[in-house]
Amino acid sequence: MNKLITALLISSAALSTTAHAEEVLCDVPKAQWQPQEALEQSLQAKGWEIRKIKVDEGCYEVYAKNAQGERVEAYFDPQSFEIVKQQD
Repeated sequence: MNKLITALLISSAALSTTAHAEEVLCDVPKAQWQPQEALEQSLQAKGWEIRKIKVDEGCYEVYAKNAQGERVEAYFDPQSFEIVKQQD
């Protein structure tokens, strides 16, 4: 009985880890992505001061200060550059 409970707990943990790993905020094929440099230039033209851009959850994740000088962490669709998530 203990072996059955252990096996169920292990498979439950594995399933929850797999489900979490599959979460993708932006689902755009890499071939359709615009370059990071284009996003950086677009944001700089709007008065943003870029600290860092990286890829996370299938999106471009940007750490910056916006035109108002506020610190921003924002996720951008890599094809359209639309903000899909923002944390201030």
